[in-house]
Amino acid sequence: MFTAMLAIPLLFAAQTGAAQPKQLTYCNPINVDYGFCPIPNFSDQGRHRATADPAITMYKGDYYLFSTNQWGYWWSPDMLHWNFVPRKFLHPDANVYDELCAPAIWVMDDGLYVIGSTYTDKFAIWKSTNPRVDDWHQAIEHFPVPAWDPAFFVDDDKRLYLYHGSSNTFPTYGQEIDPKTFHPIGPKVELLTLHDDVHGWERFGENNDNTFLRPFIEGSWMTKSGGKYYLQYGAPGTEFSGYADGVYVADHPLGPFTYQPHNPLSYKPGGFARGAGHGGTYQDAFNNWWHVSTITIAVKNNFERRIGIWPAGFDKDGVMFTNTAYGDYPTFIPDKENADHIGGRFAHWMLLNYAKPVQASSTLGGFSPNLAVDESLRTYWSAKTGNPGEWFQSDLGCVSTVNAIQINYADQDATLLGKVPGIYHQYKLLASEDGHHWKLICDKSKNTTDVPHDYIEFAKPIRARFIKLENLHVSSGKFALSGLRVFGSADIPKPKPVQKFVVLRADTTSGADRRNAWLKWQVSDDATGYVIYAGIAPDKLYTSVMVYGSNEYYFNAMTRDIPYYFQIEAFNEAGISSRSEVFLAK
Repeated sequence: MFTAMLAIPLLFAAQTGAAQPKQLTYCNPINVDYGFCPIPNFSDQGRHRATADPAITMYKGDYYLFSTNQWGYWWSPDMLHWNFVPRKFLHPDANVYDELCAPAIWVMDDGLYVIGSTYTDKFAIWKSTNPRVDDWHQAIEHFPVPAWDPAFFVDDDKRLYLYHGSSNTFPTYGQEIDPKTFHPIGPKVELLTLHDDVHGWERFGENNDNTFLRPFIEGSWMTKSGGKYYLQYGAPGTEFSGYADGVYVADHPLGPFTYQPHNPLSYKPGGFARGAGHGGTYQDAFNNWWHVSTITIAVKNNFERRIGIWPAGFDKDGVMFTNTAYGDYPTFIPDKENADHIGGRFAHWMLLNYAKPVQASSTLGGFSPNLAVDESLRTYWSAKTGNPGEWFQSDLGCVSTVNAIQINYADQDATLLGKVPGIYHQYKLLASEDGHHWKLICDKSKNTTDVPHDYIEFAKPIRARFIKLENLHVSSGKFALSGLRVFGSADIPKPKPVQKFVVLRADTTSGADRRNAWLKWQVSDDATGYVIYAGIAPDKLYTSVMVYGSNEYYFNAMTRDIPYYFQIEAFNEAGISSRSEVFLAK
């Protein structure tokens, strides 16, 4: 049960904040200064931050991140600290809001290239050899190939290919492009289309449950590994928790392509940050693979979204995977080659305050304090004002070890449109073992940066039962939180293994829908939640779902006529149980 109440005014003794280390972990959604939606009629239910369709590549030792309609882009030396470069790539003749929607980026010869989606010839391809600053010129003024959701791929032989398409009617197309003139070589080729009658995850709807609308195929991306070409695509719709990326494989960049049996490639329908579609795959400085993709919110507008980064790779059989298990918990960035991305990069710092008692300085309407600890990015608490002195407090239930805290601000009564320079957040974080004597653990009273999903990793873990966040300044609107998330470990036993785990799937003679399964298990009284693993072989359980507050799940992501294998584990504030036996659902 949640407990919410108003408390006495904040009392604390200001002390020196805990020293901050060289950061080793990050937490999804990634903490970049997301711009506000620039489109007025997309913001009539409330001004809000929004971006999606991310692409990351390395260039000259740095990482470059582009995404939809940010009026600029980010670069990072380490995938942890991102620097924003203001820049509008809009052609002066193109009178559109979508100045860089679903951008394509690629490295070719000595330059970094970028173009946004276009169905006109008014968009340029831009090139830079110094993209840490706004130093770009046009590689071609009018790219002659209309391409929505474009992706460019440079093969080992230096030939250039374009992939594009975003439709619930038309397929994904491919075409060779001259790398010197940027004009097409030969006709465009139909490569992929959806088969949602066979692939359960491609169905429209919040739970891939097949509403009346046709699903969309979009968000192309090409990756080459082991001599094979992996063409990725997003489906079925960006509004849903089941938004995911799939992959087809070929021996040639223009196919023919074969559906990979393990699909979706990137899938995260449960937990705090949901959705993992329309993204791209890249390698880090140590040649480890990662997948960046879109996290859905879709509250104030269907296109209210964020960005997530997940460990990815290829197994010994060439199967491409993305690991989203505990994917919105603290995750290590590796500092060496051959990091174990199948096992994951999860730091094993557990969430300590899910559904725990909370207190707040004030509450606006129905935006109750409980909604800041319910593990949903779509719900939030709001104070009545954005004034200094508004505060939020979370009770961990017992004195625990705290390694990191994530502060996820929500947009309530914001007034901004587009990318606005000079906005920032300021706050203080305090900790207490008894709720009366407080210690300052993080002081950002002089911060001058915009940190909508701020993440604090402590140099030395602290001991606390209560965590209090005091507002000093918000970027716009009210002081509101979609999640104050505290990570570490509690001094309690880990949960026992889950009992009586069963998966019910229709047999081949029943005529029922074999894309669906009903998973059920005995409630574990020592568990906070569960993680379900699914896959096409006992050693390829690459799909995962995090479940809170229930002992059942409807898994609707299967391919119709192949066997699936399942496991489950329980977790709580102390750690993770051993997994159950593998269950075969023929």
